Amino acid sequence: MELNLNERGSQVQVKNRFHKNKYAIEHIEGIDIPDIQNYKTQYITELPKKIVKVKDVPFIYSINTHYECEHGCVYCYERESYQYWGYGASIDFERKIIYKPEAPELLEKQFNNKNWKVSPIMLSGNTDCYQPNERKLKITRRLLEVCLKYKHPVSILTKNGLVQRDLDLLTQLAEQNLVHVALSITSLDNNLRSALEPRAASVERKLETLEILSKNNIPTTVMAAPIIPGLNSHEIPSIVKQVAELGALAVGYTTVRLNGEIAEIFENWIKSSYPDRAKKVLNQIREINNGNLYSKGKNRMKTHGETAIMIKNMFKVARNKHLKDRILPKYDLNAFLRPSAQLRLF
Repeated sequence: MELNLNERGSQVQVKNRFHKNKYAIEHIEGIDIPDIQNYKTQYITELPKKIVKVKDVPFIYSINTHYECEHGCVYCYERESYQYWGYGASIDFERKIIYKPEAPELLEKQFNNKNWKVSPIMLSGNTDCYQPNERKLKITRRLLEVCLKYKHPVSILTKNGLVQRDLDLLTQLAEQNLVHVALSITSLDNNLRSALEPRAASVERKLETLEILSKNNIPTTVMAAPIIPGLNSHEIPSIVKQVAELGALAVGYTTVRLNGEIAEIFENWIKSSYPDRAKKVLNQIREINNGNLYSKGKNRMKTHGETAIMIKNMFKVARNKHLKDRILPKYDLNAFLRPSAQLRLF
């Protein structure tokens, strides 16, 4: 009996590096029979005392409404840190969804702290704020309502077309220079996109979202990320051209980082999904990471070698050709005002 993981990114269960043992399901005759029920999505509530975290790059603040991501992107660097919760970096990361229902209330509480310093807050510093369960929970929508109420700048990074639902709030924030939206577009090939990120929006949905946001004067950028040499790196010129035509004001990229157990997950995936180019892709990833599948610590964002230079130059040429005269409006960091302070004026 085989387990159908077609809707999941990871196709292998890896051991949590903090555990001495790993679970195995064995039939009495010695044949492993997976428990399919355990692979259904589960939702777990978490109630933190604070919601805003300090990030090293590129914003001072970030908010993650979830600790995992049901989109199931096989390359996601956040899989590794999920192990601190006692779960696995592979299937567990996609099916055991820890979320924070009180995030909006916690944000408002922090805004009312007299020591609060205004700086853009990034939604989705680690995991996407427009998870599938956001349709019901509306955590992100309520966070945007709080930012609008206090006139606080906010940035969104997502690969889900659900962001269109909040067009009314985003329009109001944009009118006051309080929001930027970044859409993640990894590929224009929907077959590759669905293999890399099985539960994210389709390419068509992402491009539609970009066009709608741009037409409503919401400052929108595109993150072509991650760039995986030998897999989607050849798409750089076409991605930049396409998103420029649909109104993007900027485009950026990062190269793939296979930290920790993610290397095992990705290697299993590339060998089973694209066996004809698996060796080439893995070798080029090692090349840009100075001989490893990922770089550690402060060097994790640095790349090396001819392949890395080629990727950098392709982006530079494409940006200069299609986005040369476009700029993102600056955030208004002086608009912040607590409603209680407004009442004291009367």
